[in-house]
Amino acid sequence: MTRTNAVRRMAVVASSITLALSLAACGGGDDDSNASDGSGDGGSSSQDLGLMKDGTLTVGMNLQFKPEMYLDDDNEPAGYDVDLLNDLADEMGVKLDIVNLDFDGLIPGLQSKQFDMVSVGLTATDERKKVIDFSREYVPYVSVLAVPQDDEGPFTIDNYNKSGVKITALQGSSGEQLAKDTFPDADVQGFSQQNAALLEVGTGRAQASVLEDYILAQYQASNPDQLKKADLPEPLAIGYGSWAVQKGNSTLVDELDSFLCTAQDDGTLAELYKKNFGVDDFPEMPGGC
Repeated sequence: MTRTNAVRRMAVVASSITLALSLAACGGGDDDSNASDGSGDGGSSSQDLGLMKDGTLTVGMNLQFKPEMYLDDDNEPAGYDVDLLNDLADEMGVKLDIVNLDFDGLIPGLQSKQFDMVSVGLTATDERKKVIDFSREYVPYVSVLAVPQDDEGPFTIDNYNKSGVKITALQGSSGEQLAKDTFPDADVQGFSQQNAALLEVGTGRAQASVLEDYILAQYQASNPDQLKKADLPEPLAIGYGSWAVQKGNSTLVDELDSFLCTAQDDGTLAELYKKNFGVDDFPEMPGGC
């Protein structure tokens, strides 16, 4: 089996998506027969699955969320999602082509058929379901409030849910909607880059930011003594991320669900999560497999 990881950088300009950078890497295996005809162990050809390019699974990602998805020191895609997608591509018998795009361009890109699916831990909200379809859940999330290191509280929702308080989040993310729902009286502002949203807090231009705990931990490791997790009585939310596909491609959704159920039941999800997130325990996942 030949596994091919290609990562392409794309940028949104006005309403169009233009190619900005193209990188490719190949490795593993001894021939291209399975990758070229899409007849791997998954049992369905890539044509049956409605892939845009026969023999290739094109995936939109935002590679800035270490350890879930990021570019390593060699500028290659790495992390939990990437490991899982490599396994998926092997199972399907196809090549993997990763398109690296700003977060807020992923759903529009999927709608305009720039890629077959999106892997960025999207929450399957009712609003998103109107325009794209989702697989079952593949990654757990705990949403928290990041505040300046010297913030002494009080750490209550009411203390941040008031006029004059600026709260940041990643633009277009479930964190942005969670911030708006949780802090309706505050000024919630979205940023196209996660680090930009956090930098607003670190430099004192905002009072807090809503995001997943593991993303905050990565930022703290690179920017010590700048931000901390607000010691709220409980997390802002606990949820799960799913893969997204083009609206109406139920065959691909079924293929992804089958793969994820197997990966959940045989311990693959837990193994990859522990490996990439550096934890001993894997949060409980939804049932139904």
